[in-house]
Amino acid sequence: MAEKISKREMIVKRIAREFKDGDVVNLGIGMPTMVADHVPADVEIFLQSENGFIGIGPCPPEGQEDPDLINAGNKPVTIKQGGCFFDSATSFGIIRGGHVDATVLGTLEVDQEGNIANYIIPGKMVPGMGGAMDLCTGAKRVIIATDHVNKNGSSKILKRCTLPLTAVGQANLIVTDMAVMEVTDAGLVLKEVAPGLTVEDVVEKTDADLIIPHEVPTMRVA
Repeated sequence: MAEKISKREMIVKRIAREFKDGDVVNLGIGMPTMVADHVPADVEIFLQSENGFIGIGPCPPEGQEDPDLINAGNKPVTIKQGGCFFDSATSFGIIRGGHVDATVLGTLEVDQEGNIANYIIPGKMVPGMGGAMDLCTGAKRVIIATDHVNKNGSSKILKRCTLPLTAVGQANLIVTDMAVMEVTDAGLVLKEVAPGLTVEDVVEKTDADLIIPHEVPTMRVA
């Protein structure tokens, strides 16, 4: 690769290229929040957080954090000129009313039918499901940001999710450290492979059945 970047940075940089001017975008907690720092300078989007504001800017420089400006994941953020604040009822009204153009969510598992499991592993403590269920069904487009495999080497891109589902058939695009895949009526289509990898590398690490076009380009992250 011409540029040395981490796997997570590669994922969020690729996702940041999915938006167009005027999009209202919600970023889930964890890796998805990093997308805010990589939106192209010539694209203006409106980042919404379910804890009650719209107009999120990049992360503040160290030492300049405002304790009253945090996103839904309790991380410090900035707010752009023209941004606004509102209560949770209004925030979820925006989400449930279909006014969010795209949401970016992490996941524990996602499958070839677009099913998403991202809120609980049975037997483990969880603080709550958060806004993921509302976002999956309310946003016009659901983009999944995830590592391609678990720490044990098993695929997170499955034929069928095994964990309790957050949403059924709602994922539209899956971006991992190995590939970009699109959920279609025909199945899961391999759209791009990460720099330095081959189609065969992706197939080997993917449990789901992949539809492979005649040509699969390399993922653009610059």
